[in-house]
Amino acid sequence: MRRILVIGNSGAGKSTLARKLGDKLGLPVIHLDILFWKPGWVESDDGAFRARTAEAIAAPAWVCDGDFGSSLDVRLPRADTVVWLDLPVFLCLFRAIWRVFAYADGGRPDMAEGCRESIDFKFYHYILTFNRWRSGRIEASLAEHAPHARLVRLRSDREIAAFLAQA
Repeated sequence: MRRILVIGNSGAGKSTLARKLGDKLGLPVIHLDILFWKPGWVESDDGAFRARTAEAIAAPAWVCDGDFGSSLDVRLPRADTVVWLDLPVFLCLFRAIWRVFAYADGGRPDMAEGCRESIDFKFYHYILTFNRWRSGRIEASLAEHAPHARLVRLRSDREIAAFLAQA
């Protein structure tokens, strides 16, 4: 595992797992939230984001976390391993709400500068409907852009811990 892509719903633990894998394997970690978001939750231009993403993953080894569907076709061909965190949506929702309070005094280390967590019902709706709209697209993207990659689909914290222990 030298180029690991960690994907899944918001709140699933992608950034946490990416940091832990990066530390354990001695690999740099690329947080797509940092590449995408501008201060105040302003979205990047898609072309500019895709270019920054392509530049970041041009490195020979990395762990990259994020589930920006608009760049899966850029990231998947470079990945040798795809870790899909497919946790229950209510757990993801709980964790997303918890982040608001956990990072109330400052920004998350895996988030762009100037993007503070806040109660956001539109975001929570996205989390709740993620599996309905995104899972099929992820499966199609994997088949099209990453048939060569090892797919590891983890459905619980216990499975995540076991994967990290054997990595």
